[in-house]
Amino acid sequence: MGLANPILDHILHPSDLSEASHVAFAHALKAALISGARLTMMHVSAKPGGVGWDDFPGVHDTLARWGVRSRKDSEDTGAAGVAVQKIVARNDDPVEAVEDFLHQHPADLIVLATAHYRGRMRWVRKSVAVPLARRSHQMTLFVPAGVDGFVSITNGSVSLRNVLIPMAAVPRPQPAVAAAARLVRRLQCEAGQFTLVHVGEEGSMPAVRRPDVPGWSWTAATGKGDVIDGIVEMARETSADLIVMTTDGPDGFLDGLRGSHSERVLSRASCPVLAIPADSSASDRLE
Repeated sequence: MGLANPILDHILHPSDLSEASHVAFAHALKAALISGARLTMMHVSAKPGGVGWDDFPGVHDTLARWGVRSRKDSEDTGAAGVAVQKIVARNDDPVEAVEDFLHQHPADLIVLATAHYRGRMRWVRKSVAVPLARRSHQMTLFVPAGVDGFVSITNGSVSLRNVLIPMAAVPRPQPAVAAAARLVRRLQCEAGQFTLVHVGEEGSMPAVRRPDVPGWSWTAATGKGDVIDGIVEMARETSADLIVMTTDGPDGFLDGLRGSHSERVLSRASCPVLAIPADSSASDRLE
């Protein structure tokens, strides 16, 4: 895919401008850089004048640290082929503000930080993740607070070597498998391992097509007991850099976030989680 005709066209990065959001910003910027997508950085503030452009991470400064040459344009007109828009929305309700923006400007990929709040996900519980899942029906990359993720904010390098893909009959796992393979190709990760994990009876793992990715191998593992414990433990054992999960779409993902598998994996993950809608072509956008 050439940069002149990207399938991944628009990336939205809602940010509370915290340190965790700066890590998520690095992932959003890297995705925009490799795909030629537009990047929107959005902050919602209830107080007028409380936040300015300088409070956002500097796109040009970041690209300079990464060794990427950029034009001497203003940041909102683009840098190194990345068109960047910064938005400060005035609203007492960040959910409403992000929903309104998405209604007018749909995104193909959403990247945001998550933080734990009394045992639950603060962004999931109080801010934007649930409505994004409900309304956007697009890929969402969650970057937990306190982890470095697989894109270095210091130099832009990618450290993606172990990808974990939870498997279940419903939702169908093939979109997650396809998305994981396409992602490592786009990021030009030379070698690594995909691990398919299924918690259940032996022989009950759903069959999927395993794309051939040079330098990467596929392995499968099964376990018994609690599904989330099994996924989290396998992520630890494989030193997973990323978990890729298929979701049931807006309603199914919302139900999951209320207390089922999706929320529980997100709340315990020690690496980024990429959520792929099962009934959309979202995974194709990583091609």
